[in-house]
Amino acid sequence: MELIKVGEKTYYIKNLVNIGVYKINDKEVYLIDSGSDKDSGKKILKILDENNLQVKAIINTHSHADHIGGNKVIQDRTNCKIYSFGVEKEFINHPILEPTFLFGGYPFKDLENKFLRAKESEVSDLPLPTDLTYFSLGGHSFDMIGVKTSDDVYFLADALISKETIEKYSLFFLYDVEKYLETLTFLEKQEAKLFILSHCEATTDIKELIKVNREKIEEILNVLTGLCEEKIAFDDLLKKVFEYYNLIMNTNQYVLISSTIKSYLSYLINNNRIKYEFSDNKMYYYKV
Repeated sequence: MELIKVGEKTYYIKNLVNIGVYKINDKEVYLIDSGSDKDSGKKILKILDENNLQVKAIINTHSHADHIGGNKVIQDRTNCKIYSFGVEKEFINHPILEPTFLFGGYPFKDLENKFLRAKESEVSDLPLPTDLTYFSLGGHSFDMIGVKTSDDVYFLADALISKETIEKYSLFFLYDVEKYLETLTFLEKQEAKLFILSHCEATTDIKELIKVNREKIEEILNVLTGLCEEKIAFDDLLKKVFEYYNLIMNTNQYVLISSTIKSYLSYLINNNRIKYEFSDNKMYYYKV
């Protein structure tokens, strides 16, 4: 991990999940997210200690385990506050909700891994210092937010997926396709000194990345519509999607991609591009 200064008060810790660090005085900082697990939390505390900094609070942009995994160890060791917004707060307070939501029922043990279920931490509603502002970044999760600092640095969480990840996997997790497209439109209008995404290199220009993300969304919508040319049940559709994109199914991929495909199907149904019906006690999707 490396602590990088990008403004008078704004830093970030470069890692697999980039962590925002904002100084509220000479000694105390707000973190923006906390990494993927206990080890990430310990490493964050270590690098802050080496720079004579202490955690005052954590702002969680959303409730996915790779963004809140360090919460518990940091809160236990520093007694810091943790803040989040809307539905995200409830999922962080009760992380069993994440695998339950993804599976659609009580999760079997293999789903209770650190990638899908973080440790419990105590989260409060989101009051921010006056020189930090937050804004909605809907789509990837229920109520994901971004944070803007007084140094004109935007922390955008998972609002955009890297070109490399899209080229490798094509499908990335989405909860609400329509809100995600609205978020892309919102981000197109933003200017900043620096944009910091959780899984990308920091950049001054996100327009090309927005275009790549939007084009992939439209591609997936067209692929799904094409696969519904003839009536098809969900499990058969899911199999064809995995085959089309050369993906290998495992436990985590199954629940993440299943949930994402259902979100795409909801978007297509709501926009009258496909319909559904029940026959022989099975649900079928088909193109309008």
